[in-house]
Amino acid sequence: MIVLLPPSETKRGGGDGPALSLDAMSSPALHPVRAELLDELVALAADPAGSRTALGLSASQDSEIERNAALWSASTMPALHRYTGVLYDALDITSLRGASASRAASRLMVVSALFGVVRADDLIPAYRLSAGSKLPGRPTLAAVWRPVLEPVLAELADGDLIVDLRSGAYANLGKAPGAVTVDVVAERDDGHRSVVSHFNKAHKGRLARALATSRSDPADAAAVAGIARRAGMRVERRGDHITVVVGA
Repeated sequence: MIVLLPPSETKRGGGDGPALSLDAMSSPALHPVRAELLDELVALAADPAGSRTALGLSASQDSEIERNAALWSASTMPALHRYTGVLYDALDITSLRGASASRAASRLMVVSALFGVVRADDLIPAYRLSAGSKLPGRPTLAAVWRPVLEPVLAELADGDLIVDLRSGAYANLGKAPGAVTVDVVAERDDGHRSVVSHFNKAHKGRLARALATSRSDPADAAAVAGIARRAGMRVERRGDHITVVVGA
């Protein structure tokens, strides 16, 4: 099983890994696009105003531009330690030990606007690029990534069940064929349901942790739903789609 996660806007700084080496990363078929985007972000960082426009930043966020300027030279850390925020707090990867940590490292992958798809232990620097960013003179990032990312995801799906926990913008970077998809809804006492971002991220993080550490290796959506239920989650399944229902 492979669990696809979205990245986060916020990223932990620093790291004790060496400078970025694409050759040391997984999915070498993605290296040409990775290199192009890295070079473009570094060049764009020399134009703070242009960077703010392209990346959706304010002047108070110029530290993000400085991060992009140093992409090739900055220290790195494993991808799952780089990302922060609600989903990653719920996942709490640093608390895992032994077999649970090993299973998580082999099962969890992040789909990134800069790197395509990365494994848990791929070493990456802090960066700023979102799926909705629009680089000067470039088509959308979905148009850039889809032709190269979808074959990589299809290859992953050929050997493993994929559970896709990505948000819409990151799912648009490349479809994962046959994936089990998940959404989270908040249900009020009167039965009314709505999608709430905080619930969505937190419960997807909880589900990712349950799947990543499970001793069983699910082969279909029914088995994924079973793992979620054993983790105390209320879930509904329709075909290959699972809905996690939480109280509003």
